[in-house]
Amino acid sequence: MRLMLVTTLFSFGLAGSLSAQAPQMNTVQPDGGKIGSVLRVHGLFLGKAKVEEVYLTDHTFDMKVKVLDQQEDVIEFRIPPSVKPGRLQLLVKTTGKQPLLLEQPVYITVEEPKENTEIAAASK
Repeated sequence: MRLMLVTTLFSFGLAGSLSAQAPQMNTVQPDGGKIGSVLRVHGLFLGKAKVEEVYLTDHTFDMKVKVLDQQEDVIEFRIPPSVKPGRLQLLVKTTGKQPLLLEQPVYITVEEPKENTEIAAASK
């Protein structure tokens, strides 16, 4: 009984310390843009040691974004050319032997392109 209690408390303590280092996105500047726009996400534990990939998701389809710069507290990325306009949530894939996909409490709004030329220009 005592061993079980100690093991349980140890497990909770371990889980608490691991979750404290999970990537956490807090804000994005600007909060949206057109295809090809560059956005900066600010948060905690966003460095290459914790975050392997970044995605935009509409909860049906996850689209990987191109990360331009990645530091411990900032990730800079470009809105991909094939993304559909609308409100999208950010999602990160963690590093390690058992990577996780973690939805973040940060959303962006992708604007409708005015012409097809904007899409062609953004894909270059």
